[in-house]
Amino acid sequence: MSKDLHLRKTRRSLVVPMLFEALEPDLKQHLIAASPVRTYRDGQFIQHRGTRADGFWVIDQGLVRVGMYLVEGEFRAVADLGPGDSYGELAVFSQRPRVVDAVSSGVSAVRFIAAAPFLDALAQYPASNRAMLGALAGQLQDTLDHLAGMRQGSNRARLAGLLANLSATGSEVRVTQQELAEFLGVTRATANAALKSLENEGFIERLYGSVRIVDRQALRLFSLG
Repeated sequence: MSKDLHLRKTRRSLVVPMLFEALEPDLKQHLIAASPVRTYRDGQFIQHRGTRADGFWVIDQGLVRVGMYLVEGEFRAVADLGPGDSYGELAVFSQRPRVVDAVSSGVSAVRFIAAAPFLDALAQYPASNRAMLGALAGQLQDTLDHLAGMRQGSNRARLAGLLANLSATGSEVRVTQQELAEFLGVTRATANAALKSLENEGFIERLYGSVRIVDRQALRLFSLG
């Protein structure tokens, strides 16, 4: 894992604290050193929903899409994660089967942190335990806030909230209409209509393969109704 891993090289769709990021540097380096890089091609499964949680993943390079395949075969995305992000820790702590699929979007390189050595090492770092608990609480609060917003309001309001979230690290969001549709669980035509409406309101500007956020605060307020 490079020293620049903490720098965001690709967009992510969640603005929540990652649990692995909360660990003390010495502990992170210890775990990284014992976890070789695994490379995945575009569309390849990295983890399957329902499998045993024998560890978690830290993304070294590329983009990983987390979500689940529905009965009819459609993939319903929950989040796009990039370099430095981690996922799967909750299943390790709960000792329950994984609840999401993870698929490589493009070529990606990830590290698998095995559960047993992770939990053994974590016991030696009380400060990391407290920091991880704080990050977990932050994740839960942001998730509840996100769910509340997604369950109410029009497609325009839901899309506004999603774009406000995606733009937390920059004014231009590199995302396609199809990706936005997948995150919202609507058709591409519906997502396009909502985008056009937000552009007419002056909140965003649609570009080729991306969306420029004109006023993030106004977008966020609009999403709250």
